[in-house]
Amino acid sequence: MNPACVENLNFWIRRGRHLGGAAIVAIAVTMGFGAHAQVIRRSPAPPPAPASIPRDFDDDLGLDGFYIEADLLIRDDKNSAFIAKGDVEARYHGRVVRAQEIDYDRSSGKAMARGKVTIIDPDGGVQTADQVLLDQDMRAGLATGFAARMPDGSQIAAQRAERKSDQIDELNHAIFTPCQICADEPKRAPTWSVRADTVTEDHAKHMIYYRNAVIQLFGMPVIFLPVFAHPDPQAPAKSGLLVPRIGYSKRRGASYEQPYLKVLSSYSDIVISSQFNMNINPFLNVDYRRRLYSGAIDIRGGYTYEQDVDGKGRTFGPSMTRSYILARGKFEISPEWQWGFSAERASDDLIFDKYDIAQIYTQRGLFNSEDHRLLSQLFALRQGDGSFLSISAISVQGLRPGDDDRTFPTIAPLIEARFEPKSPVLGGRLRLRGSAVMLTREQSPTNPIQPGTDSRRASVNLDWRSDITLQGGLHASPFVQTRVDAYSLSDLGSAARAQSMNVSRGEAVAGIDLSLPLIKGLSGGSLILEPIAQLAASPRSDPIQIGRIATGEPIYFNEDSFAFEFDETNLFRANKFPGFDLYEGGQRLNTGVRATVRYDNGTTGTLLVGRSFRAARDDIFSLRTGLRPQVSDWVVAGQASYAGVDLFVRSRLDSVTGAVRRLETGADVANRFGNGSIRYLRDSLDISGVKLENLDARGQVNLTPRWAVSLYGSRDLHAGVWRRRNIGMVYDDDCARIELIYQYEDQFTNTPAGRTLRANESVVLRLTLATLGGTRYGQ
Repeated sequence: MNPACVENLNFWIRRGRHLGGAAIVAIAVTMGFGAHAQVIRRSPAPPPAPASIPRDFDDDLGLDGFYIEADLLIRDDKNSAFIAKGDVEARYHGRVVRAQEIDYDRSSGKAMARGKVTIIDPDGGVQTADQVLLDQDMRAGLATGFAARMPDGSQIAAQRAERKSDQIDELNHAIFTPCQICADEPKRAPTWSVRADTVTEDHAKHMIYYRNAVIQLFGMPVIFLPVFAHPDPQAPAKSGLLVPRIGYSKRRGASYEQPYLKVLSSYSDIVISSQFNMNINPFLNVDYRRRLYSGAIDIRGGYTYEQDVDGKGRTFGPSMTRSYILARGKFEISPEWQWGFSAERASDDLIFDKYDIAQIYTQRGLFNSEDHRLLSQLFALRQGDGSFLSISAISVQGLRPGDDDRTFPTIAPLIEARFEPKSPVLGGRLRLRGSAVMLTREQSPTNPIQPGTDSRRASVNLDWRSDITLQGGLHASPFVQTRVDAYSLSDLGSAARAQSMNVSRGEAVAGIDLSLPLIKGLSGGSLILEPIAQLAASPRSDPIQIGRIATGEPIYFNEDSFAFEFDETNLFRANKFPGFDLYEGGQRLNTGVRATVRYDNGTTGTLLVGRSFRAARDDIFSLRTGLRPQVSDWVVAGQASYAGVDLFVRSRLDSVTGAVRRLETGADVANRFGNGSIRYLRDSLDISGVKLENLDARGQVNLTPRWAVSLYGSRDLHAGVWRRRNIGMVYDDDCARIELIYQYEDQFTNTPAGRTLRANESVVLRLTLATLGGTRYGQ
């Protein structure tokens, strides 16, 4: 251990003694202590058995060998002792002791080391002291001026360290910190530390006890605890407090949330997190986790009994139960088969926004949740060598403005299968796919007095493709795709020709992909120019027409291809629709040119320009896609990277005027000055039929190596309002991150029920300390 570190630790011990009588403000909300909190490591620790020596440690001494070297070695037969002086080094059981003098008593097996004593453990831990009494295993039994660095980098120092018994260690006037304090400023206080008059570690109970403990931030005392205890960091998980979350908002007022971890067994635990609010009733969150032999489950839930609340913290309406559940589980039946579930439901569409509940819209099953949409799923899947099968059922709850759950279909079952032979077929890859789905909808999305359309579909798809490289570098990839669909539809609505129908159809497409990469050397790099073309031919589109609107335009059955954008990702797809209900037909030529530049210094750039030509107009495509006429809109997409800056742009330009129909562009930056991203999106007509224009930006600007300003903004440029704005101050070093964030959220309205979450302002303090448990605890 660096002597400067020892001196710095001891400096803060001496300084801490003078702080003991100072006035201490016990701000309990500043810190919590986790069941996994690593506040102090065993030092000294009970003697290990010889088998505990790491297998990869090899000093050629074996289990019983002893080695010592010194400038002077004195043998005292009368007192049965050895005295080693001057740069002494001794090794035993993989442990190394260095000192200026070691007196060894052969009769007791104990030794006294003096002068710049350093003990290096087999696991890499380092202990130093002015004077140490060593036991027969060369472990410290009593030390003065003690300091230690653990393998994880944490440090502890004490004026006196003593092993009371095989199970009890005690340190007096001790200080612990996980922070690096050997810096250019040797007297700089660690970011955070724990100082105590007495620290006692009970190895039998796996507990560490403090007397007169003081929690310090930047050397300043913030919490005084006369008695304090937490589990041994090396022990199995134990119950305890986790780091709290504090904040203030106009809606909830001052808020304090304190999680508590209760370990139920070695394979299950539960976190109970109570959120206390000044303006409204408390909110209780519970998270239960359990590992099973075949898998694991995680069940989160929350509950309160309260009225509605507006942006100023005023309650209104009747009091009622408000709750949510977010559960998931996944289990292994066999090496090939798995099954699982997710359950996501909320009693109040705005509950997560009102109570600032985090980590909601994440993947808990086979399918991803979207923002402000909850998915409940039940699924089974089989994955084999060259084959895949999944069977699932899905239910959706919408939390967005305008969502009505009765218009969302229940999907049960959804079956998807894929098989691919290992051996080539006709010189190419053959893939066989199958799909079946049943949708049941309670209410029509367009007419609330009509029932929703129910549908059942089964499809079989065969896909063959080969790859050939011709002379001159021309790459050719011929392909054939065929598909057969069978539909059964009911409750088709008043505009339909009939209320139910059964339809079967066949689709096929054959074509070839062609590309010719042309490479040119540049000074320090290369340029690749690649013309690309796809020629595809198939019968005309055969959509399922269920009726006509009042103007005479046909109504096509379409459940899975509604959200469709024409861009570089599907320009060279033989069937551009993402689902099954619509299928691209006719003869078409998809063309483009891709240019790629690469330099030895890591700079890269790519630009793709392309469009689609077809033999006849195809009204199956909506006008907004730019694919309905014979000549499609232009697709332009580019990407560039240089010196920590990544840029991208993707756009669609009108085929006649060249006007920008859709534009998405942005940048990601990461360098010593900070990091951030910016996104701009403009769509003249999005899938909802309205103009869209948004700007999102987030970033962190480093003011010093440790201090930074964080920013986030989301602006609806079409409406001319900021949807959300954040600004915060951040302190970040090797052992702590402290964030003080101001946040503004615009009004949010759920129109069907008339519920409104008005604009809200809040201030949040986030404190993350190394080695202390967090609110979303680890595995």
